Amino acid sequence: MATRPSDLSEAPIRLGLSNSRGDVLGDVLSLAFLRNALYKQIEARAPWGLDVAAQNRATLYLIARGRARLELAAQEPIVLEAGHIAFLPRGAAHVLRDSATTTPVSVCDVAKRGPPSGTRRIGGRGAPTTIVAAIFEGDRTPPPLLERPADVVVLSGDASMSGPLVAGTIACVLSELANPGPASVLLLQRLADVLVVQAMRSLTKQQVCQAQRRPGLVALSDPPIHDAFALMHTQVAHAWTVADLAARVGLSRSGFAARFAELVGESPLQYLARWRMTRAAELLRDTREAVSTIAARVGYDSTPSFNKAFKRWQHTSPGAYRRAASVA
Repeated sequence: MATRPSDLSEAPIRLGLSNSRGDVLGDVLSLAFLRNALYKQIEARAPWGLDVAAQNRATLYLIARGRARLELAAQEPIVLEAGHIAFLPRGAAHVLRDSATTTPVSVCDVAKRGPPSGTRRIGGRGAPTTIVAAIFEGDRTPPPLLERPADVVVLSGDASMSGPLVAGTIACVLSELANPGPASVLLLQRLADVLVVQAMRSLTKQQVCQAQRRPGLVALSDPPIHDAFALMHTQVAHAWTVADLAARVGLSRSGFAARFAELVGESPLQYLARWRMTRAAELLRDTREAVSTIAARVGYDSTPSFNKAFKRWQHTSPGAYRRAASVA
């Protein structure tokens, strides 16, 4: 049972690394997308178009009015109608425009054009399209499980297609846009967070149903492998072996190792090493704990060995990572 403060003036208790922060997908998303979000509303009139370069951030588009054409390399164009959402988890290069004949404007970084929030107006004097864009900053190295997601996830505001929860969230966004009130930007940012979670849930389910499943998120739908993730996430400092994990989830060592590699795309201990570095990066960003303390919290007895491992996975030293995060 969760601990609650005895007095409302008490500060909430921060969860430690030994505590579960929810399910595995929630744990991963909280580090990957649900931080440093930027919301922007785009009012476009035909002809209009944006050519967005590949970038290290996730982007979510909600078409509030009109329609848009989303184009990604090696894929058929996707027509987005009012109430549709397109979520690009890994910032793939794309073109968003009103029609195939419009020449788009090259945009290296949509987030840096104009004010940090508010409305951006583009295009000519033709048919209007209103777009809500939410941009989520990412780290150089994505958390495990999110290296190989699909380039785009599309959801509809039609409850019969995407379910009542997705449709209800989209309706809330559209209602807030039509009748903004105090703190509308903050509310829309939070609703964008909800839509990201719903999009990733949808992607996980889609990958399970696909004949050609790519390793990664599909592993969350396999009960023994999901249980193994939960063990590594909630006890990140434990000296896990493949045999230990296999025994805890009820599989033979060889069967577990092969199943994990097939569904995840790497071995259990490779995943554990990278997850430890992901959590270490979080602690370096969000706390002032000594590097030696962080090393111990993620399972390293030796600070030099932790420094070496961190640089291998994050491509910089712990100290340099912390300094860069403090000025970002």
